Amino acid sequence: MDRLALFDTHTHFDVPDFDADREHLAYEAKAAGVEKLVLIGFVESRFNDLVDTHHYINSLKDAPESYLAPGLHPFYIEQHQFSDLDRLENLLKTHESVAVGEIGLDTLLKQHKQPEVFQKQQDYFSAQLELAAQHHKPVLLHIRKAHADVLNLLKKHKFKLGGIAHAFSGGIEEAKAFVNLGFKLGITGQVTNPNAKKLRKVVQDIGPEHLVIETDCPDMTPLCCQTSTEQRTRNVPGNLTYVLDELSVIFGISHEELAKTLWHNSFTALHISQKPTKN
Repeated sequence: MDRLALFDTHTHFDVPDFDADREHLAYEAKAAGVEKLVLIGFVESRFNDLVDTHHYINSLKDAPESYLAPGLHPFYIEQHQFSDLDRLENLLKTHESVAVGEIGLDTLLKQHKQPEVFQKQQDYFSAQLELAAQHHKPVLLHIRKAHADVLNLLKKHKFKLGGIAHAFSGGIEEAKAFVNLGFKLGITGQVTNPNAKKLRKVVQDIGPEHLVIETDCPDMTPLCCQTSTEQRTRNVPGNLTYVLDELSVIFGISHEELAKTLWHNSFTALHISQKPTKN
């Protein structure tokens, strides 16, 4: 390719935060080198908007190519009903998807540490791992304060399709464990914060061959793009370039070399063949 090609492997570009200027931001992202992005599911009530946004982005001529990854997020476990799993399965049958996500375990909040709530998270995670296996899809993992539990469930289910450990926040041994199970580590704008010493050390130790980059927009805004310390600054797909910039500095390699590695890693993680980008 004549210019850098970037793959944003984790976005919530379908949420209302972008309703007013989604088209403009899609064009900006493409101009910045973001050739492809993944739209991630998190609750059943937004599945229709997820699919509609996916088709809308792909109808635009000078925008990144969109991919779907529907799933039921552990942070919203109180909202999920078992019928949502049926809806998810139907979506996987009727719409081309590259992964199931984002799914996993989250015990950041005290309420999610309660035995019955955490058990429900595990039940939904297990059910979605089974769906992913049945449909031969990798998974996009959401993990907060639960890396060991996620690893145990992946091993219990003998899940072999890998995927991406999104917004990775574990230590080096946990990073190696996910890599050994066939996962790439998703790196967001958090890595641009000099105070994120644990993450930056893991990135340096694990190497670019095991990484993909993501914005997680509208969240995880790179430090350089934050305009307030009191209110969240909306992240956008075009900000993916700042993640590349920081990783290039950390590894001491050129943007071009790093971009090629990350681009290849993204296709590998999502089990999709490389094909020409949209014109």
